[in-house]
Amino acid sequence: MALKDSYESEDAEKLAKSDYLPLTAAQAQALREIEPAVSPWRIVRLQCGVGALVALVAWGLTGEAVVGGSALYGALVVVIPAALFARGLMSRFSSINPATASFGFFLWEAVKIGVSVVMLAAAPRLIENLSWLALMAGLVVTLKVYWLALLMRAKPQKD
Repeated sequence: MALKDSYESEDAEKLAKSDYLPLTAAQAQALREIEPAVSPWRIVRLQCGVGALVALVAWGLTGEAVVGGSALYGALVVVIPAALFARGLMSRFSSINPATASFGFFLWEAVKIGVSVVMLAAAPRLIENLSWLALMAGLVVTLKVYWLALLMRAKPQKD
């Protein structure tokens, strides 16, 4: 018991010496209102829309359906793993406590990367006459949606 008390007093001393102060419940709520969270499902929906748009533009510019299909597949290489990641993060297991949330984040990030790599490796077998340039264009533009989603995040409403 004395050992536990000594650790607690050391932690209290370190906290008192640092510039960091924990937020109260009211301060945390005010911070959430100022900086609202971005839903991972909103990002996935934006990625779907942008990926479809890139595929249509690629098809329209070249007149070749295989180029549009390649761009769409590139977008799917981002969207499908992102949807798996979002589903995993929003599961009950990932929200039990901070430790399981951290583990869940890393687990689903590894799944996301693995699925992306497998999909890229399978692309030449799945799409005949694959256009790697169009595939990469679809992939890169769809990946950039993360930045767009951050810029478009909901702003707090003023009373």
